[in-house]
Amino acid sequence: MFPLYWRTFLYVVLMARVVVAGTVSLHVLLTKRDVGASIGWIGIAVLMPFTGGVLYTMFGINRVHRRARKLIGRQSWHSRTLTSRWKRAEQGSFAPLADMVSKLTGRPLMTGNSIRVLHDGDEAYPQMLDAIANATTTILLCSYIFRNDNVGGRFVTALVDAHRRGVAVRVLVDGIGSGYFRCPVAHALHAAGVPVGRFMHSMLPWRMPFINMRNHKKILVVDGRVGFLGGLNIGQENLVASRPVHPVSDTHFHVEGPVIHQLTEAFAQDWSFVSGEDLHAALFFPDVSQRGETLTRIVTAGPDSDLEKIEYTMLQAITLARRSVRLMTPYFLPGERFLTELALAALRGVEVDIVVPRHSNHTLIDWARAANLPRFLDSGCRVWQASPPFNHSKLMVVDRHWTFVGSSNLDVRSLRLNFEINLEAYDDALANMLDDFVVRHRHDRLTHHDLDRRRLPIRIRDAGARLLLPYL
Repeated sequence: MFPLYWRTFLYVVLMARVVVAGTVSLHVLLTKRDVGASIGWIGIAVLMPFTGGVLYTMFGINRVHRRARKLIGRQSWHSRTLTSRWKRAEQGSFAPLADMVSKLTGRPLMTGNSIRVLHDGDEAYPQMLDAIANATTTILLCSYIFRNDNVGGRFVTALVDAHRRGVAVRVLVDGIGSGYFRCPVAHALHAAGVPVGRFMHSMLPWRMPFINMRNHKKILVVDGRVGFLGGLNIGQENLVASRPVHPVSDTHFHVEGPVIHQLTEAFAQDWSFVSGEDLHAALFFPDVSQRGETLTRIVTAGPDSDLEKIEYTMLQAITLARRSVRLMTPYFLPGERFLTELALAALRGVEVDIVVPRHSNHTLIDWARAANLPRFLDSGCRVWQASPPFNHSKLMVVDRHWTFVGSSNLDVRSLRLNFEINLEAYDDALANMLDDFVVRHRHDRLTHHDLDRRRLPIRIRDAGARLLLPYL
C-alpha cells in the first residue's frame, strides 16, 4: 500500500490530467473549424495532458483573431471607401466573382484606377524612392523583409529625410522576416524619431506562438495618392541587374486612383494592431481623383477576421474560368481545396498552367512540392519550371481578363497563417500583359516521367517533407 500522502498526490495529478485534457478538448470543440486539426489536438491532450496543454496554449489558440475582434468596433476609416460606380453587365461571366468578393471583403470594386507593372528592384526601387523623396504629407511603408544593406540603407535615409522635413512617416516591419533577435533597420529608424513597429514581435515565452504568424505584406502609400504593392521585399538581392550572389526576380505594381484608400486602410489596420494608433484622419485619406479605367479592389487575408479571404477569392475565380488559368508562384504547396478546384478546371477543359522556379530559396519546400505535384499532373494541369534567377512573383490570370496579384504565395502557410494583401483587377490589357509574362516563363515542363525518375531515397525524402506542408 502506498502511504496516504502518495495516494493523495496521485489523485491530484490524475484529476489535474482530467481537467487539463477536458479543458483543451472543450476549447478545441468550440473554436476549431478544421476537423483534422481538432482530432489531433484532442488526441495530444488526452495522451499527454500536461505537455499537450502547454503546446495548445502556445500554438493552438488564435489570439490574433480574438484581438482583432476587439479592434473592429473602434476603427472608423472603412466608411471612406464605400462609394463605387461600376456596371455589373460589363463583367460578363465574372460578375458573380465581383459580387462575391464584395460580400466577402466588405470592400467595393473601385473604378478609375491606374496599375503599372514594375519588374525587379531595378525598376521598382527608383520609383519608390522617388515617391518618398517627393512626399509632402504622409508615407506608410510595410515590408516583410527590410534588409540592413545598401538598398535598405537608401530607404532608411529617404524615410528619415522625409520625417525631418515634416512628413508623417509610419513604418511597419515583420517581427521575423526583418530580424527576430535584432532588427538594425527598426533601430535606425527609431533612433531618428521615425515611428516604427515590429509586427508580432515579443521575447516573452507565452507570446512565442506568434512566430507562426507573419505579416507578409508589402505596402507603400505616399501622400495618400500613390501606392505600391506586390511581392517585392527591400534588399540588395532584388537588384537583378547588379548580379548579386543570390538574385531574386520579382513583380511589383504602381497604383493610383480611388483604390488607394483601400490600400491605406489595409496598412492602417495593421498599424493600429501593433501600435494602437488609429490612422483615420483625413491627412491619410485625402480626396483621390480617377487616374485610369481599371476596376480593382484590395483583398486582405490573415488568421484574424480576414481568415482565408484570398484563398476563397482564388477558388471562386477558378470555378468561373472557361479558357485558361495561369499561376506563377515561388512556392506551390496548396491544400486539398485548391488542388480540387484546379483539377476540376483542368478536367472540364480549362488550360491550367502552374509556373514555379526550378529551385526556390527554400530547399525543404522544393522537396515537398515534388511529392505534391503528381496529383495536379494526373488531372491534366501543366506544371512548368522557370529558369534562374529565382522568381518570387505571385501572379494569377484567368481567361486573360481577371488578374490577382500581391504578396500571397500558393501554400498553406501563406493562405492560412500569414497576413497577406492582394489586388484583383478586371482589365483585359493588364491581364494580357501578365498572362504573356507567365507564358514566357514556361521554360521546362515537368511530367510524370521527371518525377518517376527520382531515386527511391529521394522520393522518401520528398514524401517526408510533404508531411510538413501545413507548416512550411
